[in-house]
Amino acid sequence: MQEILVLNSGSSSVKFALYHINTEESGPSQRALTLTYSGHFSGLATSQCRVSLEYREPGQNSHSYRLETLEALGLTPAMNHEDAITKLMAWLAQREDKGRLVAIGHRVVHGGQTYHEAVRLTADDVAELEKLSSLAPLHQSHGLAPIKLLMEQLPNVPQIACFDTAFHAHQPWVARQFALPREFTAKGLMRYGFHGLSYDYIQRTLPTVLPGDAPHSRVVVAHLGNGASMCAIRDGISVASTMGFTALDGLPMGTRSGALDPGLVLHLISHEKMSVDDVSTLLYKRSGLLGVSGISSDMRELLASDAPEAEEAIELYCYRAAREIASLAGALGGLDQLVFTAGIGEHAAPVRARIVAQCEWLGMQLDEIANNRDAACISLPGSHVGVWIIPTDEERVIASDCLALLNKAS
Repeated sequence: MQEILVLNSGSSSVKFALYHINTEESGPSQRALTLTYSGHFSGLATSQCRVSLEYREPGQNSHSYRLETLEALGLTPAMNHEDAITKLMAWLAQREDKGRLVAIGHRVVHGGQTYHEAVRLTADDVAELEKLSSLAPLHQSHGLAPIKLLMEQLPNVPQIACFDTAFHAHQPWVARQFALPREFTAKGLMRYGFHGLSYDYIQRTLPTVLPGDAPHSRVVVAHLGNGASMCAIRDGISVASTMGFTALDGLPMGTRSGALDPGLVLHLISHEKMSVDDVSTLLYKRSGLLGVSGISSDMRELLASDAPEAEEAIELYCYRAAREIASLAGALGGLDQLVFTAGIGEHAAPVRARIVAQCEWLGMQLDEIANNRDAACISLPGSHVGVWIIPTDEERVIASDCLALLNKAS
């Protein structure tokens, strides 16, 4: 039995998913993936370290492991990323249902101008990708660290990178440019876009979700989580996105500011006498929902709060989201479908309701009952624009791209 392991490493977490490859008699091209285990280490390098593990039977029933069972398996909370990877690999090696690991797929946030599709990594590739760390300081180094570790521990197992920027690589050139002198554009100072693995999953899934006669050529996907962005997709291709040169651009997020006047950054440096590091910390870690509310970066806490500052943060978040939807609809020349995904998008009904209410002029009509129960379709039958909730699955996209790369090499 062959297996593909997927690792999605964040600033304080490591998500993992293990897939079995089902080889059909008709040949490698027909092989399919079955998710068997998934879980995550969270709160790494904090006092809130946690670990979870779920097993899925062939019928897709999910079973969560009890804490004492996890301890018996050796999957105890990890203190850092390396510890988490070490414990995970040790558990994988001692399983009774262990198969042969044929690839490990990794989410890498930034692929720059070079990496536009999944690739089996070499040491030279890793070195090139490390040069992009300044463009995704919260993500790039954490995504590359497990790759370097596993290249040493498992030199014969392919380490495959899948890139969040790759989905946006074929946007129209006008959508990728800044109005800067050409020599800076030539150096790669352009819009890249992020959350591409999530958007890729949605565009692959959309034809199976929508009714057969529903138009889906012009779609805006709202990936609303602690990190938040939106993407305009036409006929399955990224046309424009709210994130640009870095994952700081666009919508307000949990702790990130989103788009702001670049002159404000100059003011912070020249008049507030802030250093580059100070400004970076302010915009990446002290702003967004946390900065405006002064309470929390967690939308759930803000929705439960009676504080006026919490309400102001939510109002700003939804206002900016509605503005971006309108902008992306303009890039598409109209709008057929709006899709909500990721943590806030999938679970925060009041946020969805506020955003849709501000987009009614585009032809959206919300079904309040469906919205409150997180149904797949949350628009009324007469709505000109369909509104949907589709849970994202970045790990499955990574596993699928790994399998495609393995098939191509075989």
